[in-house]
Amino acid sequence: MNQKGLTLIYIGDGKGKTSAAAGLAIRAAGTGFKVLFLQFVKGDWPSGERKILASLPNVEVKLMGRGFVGILGDRKPIEEHIKAAKNAMKESIKALKSKKYDLVVLDEAISAIESKLLSTDDVLKIIKSKPKSVHLCLTGHKRIKKLIEAADLVTEMRMIKHPYYKGILAQRGIDF
Repeated sequence: MNQKGLTLIYIGDGKGKTSAAAGLAIRAAGTGFKVLFLQFVKGDWPSGERKILASLPNVEVKLMGRGFVGILGDRKPIEEHIKAAKNAMKESIKALKSKKYDLVVLDEAISAIESKLLSTDDVLKIIKSKPKSVHLCLTGHKRIKKLIEAADLVTEMRMIKHPYYKGILAQRGIDF
């Protein structure tokens, strides 16, 4: 493949970032790309995206995170989350440099910065390790200027309304 690999970022406080990245992975796999979908934070939280992606040819799913940090009953020491994020960072760089994949999705890599598991420079190091022909997609919540500058495409999901604020919790098949 001699095309330019793009760096894509999906950010924002709205829902749909992981789903957009999963859709990108499905599209890429459907065109014969080899895809790695690596999750930095979510841990063993149920995931419809992860289940279907793992069943597709050409798609490898790696769950590296230890779960949401400091929320939803998390009682793991922060050091455990940091170690998992550092391991995910190493695995990401290794995967990119291997040139085994046409698309590498790093779900919640930006969230790892927001949770103080990685630094912005750590994630920039991942981006800079990307070979020219490999596509890279990262997700998270916050606009981080240095990451936006390093990206080719940035899409922001903005929350306008959310059922949580009416007391409706996340629903299987829609939210996870």
